[in-house]
Amino acid sequence: MAFESSPETEKFLCERLLDVTQPISERFRALFSLRNLRGSGPREALVLATRDSSNLLAHEAAFALGQMQDADAVPALKGVLEDLSLHPIVRHEAAEALGAIGLESNIPLLENSLVSDPAPEVRETCELALSRIEEHKNINVNEKTSTVPASPFLSVDPAAPASFSSSVDQLREVLLSEEKSMYERYAALFALRNHGGDGAVSAIIDSLGARSALLRHEVVAYVLGQLQDKAACAALAEILKDVSEHPMVRHEAAEALGSIADNQSVALLEKFVKDPEPIVSQSCEVALSMLEFERSGKAFEVVAVKHLGHGILEIMILQLVQPFEEILIGENEMDKSDTNYEPRA
Repeated sequence: MAFESSPETEKFLCERLLDVTQPISERFRALFSLRNLRGSGPREALVLATRDSSNLLAHEAAFALGQMQDADAVPALKGVLEDLSLHPIVRHEAAEALGAIGLESNIPLLENSLVSDPAPEVRETCELALSRIEEHKNINVNEKTSTVPASPFLSVDPAAPASFSSSVDQLREVLLSEEKSMYERYAALFALRNHGGDGAVSAIIDSLGARSALLRHEVVAYVLGQLQDKAACAALAEILKDVSEHPMVRHEAAEALGSIADNQSVALLEKFVKDPEPIVSQSCEVALSMLEFERSGKAFEVVAVKHLGHGILEIMILQLVQPFEEILIGENEMDKSDTNYEPRA
């Protein structure tokens, strides 16, 4: 869902996102807020962020552009995918974003990167993106008989879930099979996520032994983080501790542990906030910051909404730099109970 904001709010968020002197957690707050907006300003700020020195922020910016499904971002995303000087995690997200946007004109570039990119996680993402575009093309041709169900987690997933009529055991078999295509395994993964339950969670955790770092990273946080099931804590902790694991997988484990947020998970995040790999240490920092906001009853995002009363958009700007309770609007102190403002978590 896209919200409306004032030009001042938008300008502030764009500047905050691109301000390299700010803590990474504050820049992520701005990023998560900008992905709820539409228009050239947020898009251009996110495009610039895909070239940031923080690979974590750059990859998240590319992911956000894909979730926004903004076709005007395609030229910039193509440039990111083709730039082999960028970290594979950033190129991977650019490929996934091109698949999420879903234009058939993206196919030649994705096909080229599928065979030419040196990183296996990027090539596998191109395979997924091509399959997603092809599937949606077929759905458009047969739209009277075919539909892709909306994600219950409000995300634009890189693969449509497999048929819900499949049993958990059948989905587990597909997910764990190294012989199946990446798209089939992703489809099984998202079907298991949507199914839920102990059996589905167990199957998802078992797939952390997959050979593909791309699949492991998708399993780890994008799915286990969404499910927030404490049964996954031990497996996630081992991944974060494993310095030989791919940084993109460890980073997703940190985010998932932050979502689950039991005492052991928090202690582990506090330890690995000093990890020598910036993608991992920054992920821990952002996860801890998000958790701090959640525990204080505040939204990590500075949610952009329409004016619901005097001063609400001004409040949203200032939330980035000082607590809500300390803000003065004009001559009067504004209390939360005075408005209908409900931040989106």
